[in-house]
Amino acid sequence: MRKRLIPVLIIMVGIIGFVVLKATRDVPDPVSPQERSWRVDVMEIQPDALQPSLTLYGQLESPRRFTVVAPMAGRIGELPVRDGQQVEQGSLLVALDEDDILPRVKQAEADLADAQAQLLSEQLNHRNDQQALALEQRILANAETSFKRTEQLVGRELVSRAELDNAQDIVERAALTVATRQRSIDSHESRLTALQARAERAEAALESMQRDAERSRFMAPFAGVVGSVQVAEGDQVNANAALLDFYPVEGMELRASLPQIHAPEFIRALAAGQQLVAHTLETRSPLSMTLQRIAGQADASGVEALFTLDQPVAGLRVGNLLAISVPKPVSENSVALPYSALYGNNTVYALVDGRMSRIEVERVGETRQEGGQRWILVQSEELKAGMRIITTHLPNALQGLRVETAEGDAVGTAPESVTERAE
Repeated sequence: MRKRLIPVLIIMVGIIGFVVLKATRDVPDPVSPQERSWRVDVMEIQPDALQPSLTLYGQLESPRRFTVVAPMAGRIGELPVRDGQQVEQGSLLVALDEDDILPRVKQAEADLADAQAQLLSEQLNHRNDQQALALEQRILANAETSFKRTEQLVGRELVSRAELDNAQDIVERAALTVATRQRSIDSHESRLTALQARAERAEAALESMQRDAERSRFMAPFAGVVGSVQVAEGDQVNANAALLDFYPVEGMELRASLPQIHAPEFIRALAAGQQLVAHTLETRSPLSMTLQRIAGQADASGVEALFTLDQPVAGLRVGNLLAISVPKPVSENSVALPYSALYGNNTVYALVDGRMSRIEVERVGETRQEGGQRWILVQSEELKAGMRIITTHLPNALQGLRVETAEGDAVGTAPESVTERAE
């Protein structure tokens, strides 16, 4: 009996110990959930009258660029230049072989000499025809007189009828000779005109051949750069075949695509006589160029604006792609912000009571800072002086998100831009 009670007592003691331990255990403090905050950078804004700029991308071209073509078929005799070479005015660019040119010039000279000789021969023949016509007319008159005399003698039966027939044949042959000579004289003007036209054609052909012969040695009309060379010395080329491109260093233009939304204000500025000077975005050696005109044809994406370089640059080549910053009219109550502060196309966030507050803005252009950074220029009636704008771009940004700035950090302010503040 006693052995049976021992296991029961052990179990009871274990239960009592479990109950005592559970009743005397430590109770942890309840955990309350805390909202997470994101650390951001902010800057204090001060709306002001700033001058925005517009970034455009364009390609260099030269309105004086031309292609040297072969004036006639022949072999390339001289090609002293190479692609990209700078040459002085009057330098030889390309020349056809003279052995292909001289025979054609001599043939044209011979054709002209032949036409002129035939024209002179016609004039001499005409003078001879006029002199011969007078003689032949007297011969005809004498033949008619002799015929009449013979006819009278036949009537008196003094001569035979055969002599009358012979006299009549003589009259008819003389009349035929006079008619032929007269027809030759009458057609002189038409023959003379045809021969004169032939001589003029031969003269024109000679002048054209001489001009082509001169053009077969093409000299640089100005100092410039050789573009693409499409032939080599010794090549056989056809007439009007492209040989090489050539353009001057001076007078280059940048053809940049201007969005349609900005085109009207640029057109108005040109019409008002304003001088819009753009600068390339290259910080080491920026180039300046002036807006000259707006292209006469546009498409759905916009219109092309043409800028001329203010100073020629030897290192530039036709086809170079450049990014330029073009000034726009001054914008009142605008704020310059780094691109990291912009969400989408028209949203920024302000720091209000430790949370993000959404503000809708209008983009009016860009501006460049002293260090060369490009900032966005925006406007909004909600942007007030002293407001702190969040410049850290958060991927999970939303209205009311809790944020905080680095403890002890001073609130940043917008640095002044180089050229955009309107005095």
